[in-house]
Amino acid sequence: RALRLADGRSRCEGRVELEQEGTWGTVCDDGWDMADANVVCRQLGCGRAVRAHGNAAFGRGHGPILRDEVGCEGHERNLWECPAALEHDCSHKEDAGVVCSEHQEWRLSGGQDECAGRVEVFFRGTWSTVCNSTWYDTEATVLCRTLGCGDMLQRPAFRHTLPGKMTYLCGSLQPSLAQCRWVFNKSAPCYQSWAAGVICNGTAS
Repeated sequence: RALRLADGRSRCEGRVELEQEGTWGTVCDDGWDMADANVVCRQLGCGRAVRAHGNAAFGRGHGPILRDEVGCEGHERNLWECPAALEHDCSHKEDAGVVCSEHQEWRLSGGQDECAGRVEVFFRGTWSTVCNSTWYDTEATVLCRTLGCGDMLQRPAFRHTLPGKMTYLCGSLQPSLAQCRWVFNKSAPCYQSWAAGVICNGTAS
């Protein structure tokens, strides 16, 4: 038995999919709530649930609908321990999804378009800036590519004005910054740093 989140922007966000006897299927959103989502996030090592989504928020899945009326209390170690109906009257437009606290997403703000500006990261329910103490060409290139903005042109610096601070250090060109080494809200790596920015060579389509 396996569990995954599909079609999110990281492995800690997406449509809930589980495997049963070699087939992947989805969960119906009837009764889907934060307690259910918490169990999923914890099982995947993604922290706690920030949002529990219904109505195929991450797109419609495929295959069988394997659970309906899931009724976790929130302390269960995995989704199989939660009571649920195996019969259902759902369609894939009711597929359940979650956003977990360890999910990270990024945006560039204050530039000419979505491919330039100050780097901001959404993590643990809040937007934060990124310290430029370890913000080099590799990190900037990873972000430009993740955002579909081509490659890095420049790395301008900005002021920190958001509550949290994140640092990233990528040894190589990873698929996303979440797969690099990162540290959240530790003061030492950010001491006397500026907020990282990037100008990518692509434009937002």
